[in-house]
Amino acid sequence: MNKELLEQLEELKQRDIKTRNRLLEEGRLYGIYDDEMQSVHKENAQVLDGLISKHGWPGITQVGLEGSRAAWFIAQHAICTPNLQRKFLQLLSKAAENGDVPNKQVALLTDRIRFNEGKPQVYGTVLDWNETGELNCKLENVEKVNELREEVGLPPFEQSLQEHREEVEAEGGRAPENYIAYKQASSNWAKEVGWQ
Repeated sequence: MNKELLEQLEELKQRDIKTRNRLLEEGRLYGIYDDEMQSVHKENAQVLDGLISKHGWPGITQVGLEGSRAAWFIAQHAICTPNLQRKFLQLLSKAAENGDVPNKQVALLTDRIRFNEGKPQVYGTVLDWNETGELNCKLENVEKVNELREEVGLPPFEQSLQEHREEVEAEGGRAPENYIAYKQASSNWAKEVGWQ
């Protein structure tokens, strides 16, 4: 067990969580992607990339299950660095093939990238507001989604969808008042950082 690497990963994860919680309290979490949150995500992604260059992907054999989750968490939030997030998915996928990380991590990161690229998702794990003001997502294969989710250890789509909607509502998340402007801003951001 590489305790130093584990501690570094946990520090990055906690920095993200503390920033998110503060922004939530300040009413700055939902709506636009806050500049401060974006900076934390970008810096964490760059640090993770450096750690990977030195140690390889932090899997269970190196940092235990919690450490592997921390590395995935940082990769999952690296949305403002498309090239790094895609690189992380490749390395994570290889680690999963070797049994060193849970397949669920690959599924979640796959959907995150597909969402940012504007593509339908495989597992339906990243939700966004639709034109009717509901959180939902576009699926690549509606008929097979629960079968695919079960293969990687995810609960049924409808169950997860309901839980996520309740969580967002509890945090005070609300549908955008101007859906068209919201989607345009999202599209502009995706183009600006290089997703589309």
